[in-house]
Amino acid sequence: MAVLNCWLSLIVVKTQLSPGSGQAGLIRYDSQRMKSVTEKRNARIWATIRDIPQGCVASYGQIAEIAGVPRGARQVGYALRHLPLGHDVPWYRVIRSSGRIAFEKGSDAFNEQSKRLMMEDVAILEGRIDMQKYRWQPDLDELLWKPSAAWDDE
Repeated sequence: MAVLNCWLSLIVVKTQLSPGSGQAGLIRYDSQRMKSVTEKRNARIWATIRDIPQGCVASYGQIAEIAGVPRGARQVGYALRHLPLGHDVPWYRVIRSSGRIAFEKGSDAFNEQSKRLMMEDVAILEGRIDMQKYRWQPDLDELLWKPSAAWDDE
């Protein structure tokens, strides 16, 4: 009999075999289901990032919370690393909660993100953005109707 457990976005299938088989409690990973859950979570994250208006920024944690991935700031980073080619996601609007750009200062990625933000009139002083001034504040409807992992089961 198979029992599905979900722990930290990891899907595990536990199979109970006959007691004498020596394989009772064997753990198998359902990679197809894991891939499906990850793809749906990434799609929610990307959709949330697309909602950030020009001239605003959001933190990884803020995106995770709005996308229905509580305490999922690292999952936002994962989703951004796995953007498909030709995407329309404004990745450069996502920064650390401290207001700092996550890339190493002086790196190509840091320079690219800085350039794109400055083109949107976001001021960057010594690699830091004033979160009081530029943080995205979604309206009440966006917060009340934010997606959650439960939507993935549709």
